[in-house]
Amino acid sequence: MKNQIQVKGNQGYAEATQKFIDATIAICFFDLHRDFIKLIPKSPCRILDIGAGIGRDSWEFSKMGHSILAVEPTKEYRKAGKKMFLSENIEWLDDALPKLEKLGKESHFDFIIASAVLHHLDTAEQHSAIKRISELLNNNGIFVVSLRNGLAGIGTHVFPTDSCKIIKSAESCGLKTLLVIDNQPSLMKNKENVNWSRLAFRK
Repeated sequence: MKNQIQVKGNQGYAEATQKFIDATIAICFFDLHRDFIKLIPKSPCRILDIGAGIGRDSWEFSKMGHSILAVEPTKEYRKAGKKMFLSENIEWLDDALPKLEKLGKESHFDFIIASAVLHHLDTAEQHSAIKRISELLNNNGIFVVSLRNGLAGIGTHVFPTDSCKIIKSAESCGLKTLLVIDNQPSLMKNKENVNWSRLAFRK
């Protein structure tokens, strides 16, 4: 078994576990992902939740009948998630973008979500992450991503994101753009200087 991976992008998260938990459960899944709901497969499928945090989203997917691999590099979040959102349909994995190196070539998914993750990667890593995600996506599979822009929050290792660059990377990897929504306000309080973009792609 590989040792726990070291990830720059989760710097600052372990020290604010309870704050992160409170912030996560304060926002309704269906409000947070309202632009993506129609793209979630209706029939049971295999879902990859990248940067799953405490697994609240994975749990909602599991209630829809899906099988989820929840990828989260912060052990405190995985521990909390296994207690708070227990489900036989959720498998947890200590891994992270851009490599997702613990997932082999046999791993493929029908729906992949990366919510509030890519801003922890620099521009080159963001492109590598998109390429890796495209490799993991089944044909006709859907990839949805939420991009954060603004001052650092709990996580301290952050970079700008750009919808145009993400779209260019995705299309160069064989993904077709389905949805682009920019400049959405944060649903969290006191985050006036933070805005979000929601993108969706099909392989």
